Amino acid sequence: MIRANISKELERRFRELAMRRFGYTKGSLQKAVEEAIARWVSWVEGEELRFEGDPVEAIDGILADLEIDSVELQHKLKKIWISKVLEDVSG
Repeated sequence: MIRANISKELERRFRELAMRRFGYTKGSLQKAVEEAIARWVSWVEGEELRFEGDPVEAIDGILADLEIDSVELQHKLKKIWISKVLEDVSG
């Protein structure tokens, strides 16, 4: 399930067009959302994506909600890395 907050005007236009395209029945919004997401994914997959920004800030944002200190995180990451390396070697 994906939930998103969009502007009232965009929602109104989307609902109107979804109903016109798929009919005024149950499931028409779902069909329209799936079609829109599929088209967006196809469009973005065709682009060359590059991260623009400070990678340290990005990592800091990703890790902001963790409830462990940096030393404990390093130990956990080391264990994960070792298990992945051994998995690749033995597999």
